[in-house]
Amino acid sequence: MASAAAASAPLDGIRTTSGCPIGVWAVSPISGGGVHDGTDKYPNRSPTLLWCAPSRNVPAGRWRRPRPRRGHRLNILLVGLGRWGELHLRVLGDLGVTLWVADVSPARLAWAVRRGVESGRAVADYRAALAHVDAVDVVTPADSHYAVACECLAAGLPCFVEKPLARSVEEGRALEAAARAAGRLVQVGHIFRFHPVTATLREALWAGRIGRVRYAAGRFSGFKRPRVDIGVTQTDAIHYFDLFTHLFACEPTRVSAIQRDYLGRGLDDLSWTVVHYGDIPTVVEANYFVPGVWRECVIVGERGALVADYSASVVTLHLGEHLRRDETWEAVETGKEELPTQRDEPLRLELQSFLDACSGRGPNRVPASDGVRALIVVEAAARSARLGRTVDL
Repeated sequence: MASAAAASAPLDGIRTTSGCPIGVWAVSPISGGGVHDGTDKYPNRSPTLLWCAPSRNVPAGRWRRPRPRRGHRLNILLVGLGRWGELHLRVLGDLGVTLWVADVSPARLAWAVRRGVESGRAVADYRAALAHVDAVDVVTPADSHYAVACECLAAGLPCFVEKPLARSVEEGRALEAAARAAGRLVQVGHIFRFHPVTATLREALWAGRIGRVRYAAGRFSGFKRPRVDIGVTQTDAIHYFDLFTHLFACEPTRVSAIQRDYLGRGLDDLSWTVVHYGDIPTVVEANYFVPGVWRECVIVGERGALVADYSASVVTLHLGEHLRRDETWEAVETGKEELPTQRDEPLRLELQSFLDACSGRGPNRVPASDGVRALIVVEAAARSARLGRTVDL
């Protein structure tokens, strides 16, 4: 089984000529079931929900408290009860926290109460609960992440912020600085980091199962309702921008992209993005049009390939090489193996990691700086698509 240790193991010792661990991978489309991706968090609601001036009404030091002691039952405020917020509510309840919720919709608050949240802990204005909680889980539209998180940090509270961290690199960096100034952690919701498939991939790479990696590719697409706050690159392709940085342990170095706005919304609804991690080229496709649900990644190396289906939680190792025979070449397949993958729910692992970090039982595995890095790739892709050229990072 892919272990938790393997999921976080360093990748030293497997190097490319550029100095990046691992090498090059490839991602190939595989159909699958349903992975919750955070799309349509707020059906029938404006994306301007919960905008406020960060920290304007919070005096310095107000509500500031020490880190919760170990063994303490955490009070967690969930801000946002849309489609993805519903999943957070279920998982946080299963994890045994004392749950507070905030949403501007009375209907959504009533729904939460019916799901077991005490009525006195369901508020329309999230700021009314800040004095009563130990940490905040921000699951609102992307254009409100910065304001909500800054207000909570100013109150001395650690925050989990769903991806993307913010609308822009500028906001993301400001939020990172706010966390540093407050001395509080911000964990970004890049959920693929916690998927058991990712742990299996890292374990196989660390063991050198496919040799030096040559390239990678990923597809995150399906016929679904588009988000109204950000484009498909920022909501879906960003999964792979962060994943490949995590798997390769290497910074992105240059980006080229094609983007389309077929629906005329002023936001991209289809994109192809080529991101280089040192000498490792990767290709990421995202769109709202392809039938089915596609969440897969293929990593190609010297001695074979890893084919990962994130929807089905399946990783297949294909072994084989191209060999020269006199004046010809042969493709020689030498084996195929389905690698063991755990069945833990990624969201549960992700939120448990946040609770552990808040309580001092573990590190912040996805800090704000990682969220900013992913946004840098998103903005570079938009610039590349607009200018029609490769953008160096």
